[in-house]
Amino acid sequence: MTNNPFFGIVLSISTYLLGQQIAKRYKSPFLNPLLISILLSITTLQLFHIPLEHYLKGGQYITFLIAPATVALIVPLYEQLDILKANLKAILLGILAGTITSLLSMVFFVKLFHLEKSVSISIIPKAITTAIGMDLSAQFGGIPAISAAIIIITGILGAILAPPFMKLTKIHDPIAVGVSLGTASHAVGTSRARELGDIQGAMAGLCIGIAGIFTAILLPFVLKLL
Repeated sequence: MTNNPFFGIVLSISTYLLGQQIAKRYKSPFLNPLLISILLSITTLQLFHIPLEHYLKGGQYITFLIAPATVALIVPLYEQLDILKANLKAILLGILAGTITSLLSMVFFVKLFHLEKSVSISIIPKAITTAIGMDLSAQFGGIPAISAAIIIITGILGAILAPPFMKLTKIHDPIAVGVSLGTASHAVGTSRARELGDIQGAMAGLCIGIAGIFTAILLPFVLKLL
């Protein structure tokens, strides 16, 4: 029964919908729907001794939807086009600063813990969307599976911790909030930004693509620091 593409699809969607209901009911920033879905899916596979290969037969279709879902984020950005034009220079500089900070901080991390080069390459592009991060990881000798895990963890942590941190540091400007979440936490952070407001969501959606481009350009130079 589990050796069927529908199993992975149904498990992914049902656990995420359940995660949404739990998050809506208890309203805790730590109850992120994606995190709940991941934990429930892993628990189900382990509890019933279901091979990962069975899940992946359907899960691969969910993964395939990451790219078009990312592109679809251009729609809310188009609705805020006037704001983008008026603040384009500041937004691009913010994305560039966030991208450089993310890359260099991870170089410091991997050198501090003396990680293997393949693992280092896998986790350095942690702040960009999975669709781009996995391809870059594979291109430069990393391990795409590790990249995917690190990117997802980064996104979830950003979605959970960034809003209270910005509230603590009194960052209230919607453009700054959106750029911060989108640059640091890609699609997961963007989904959280959309909950905060239309402008925040639109700016975060823009950051996913631009941060991915900046990372693709800068990564070869950054990897020379390893």
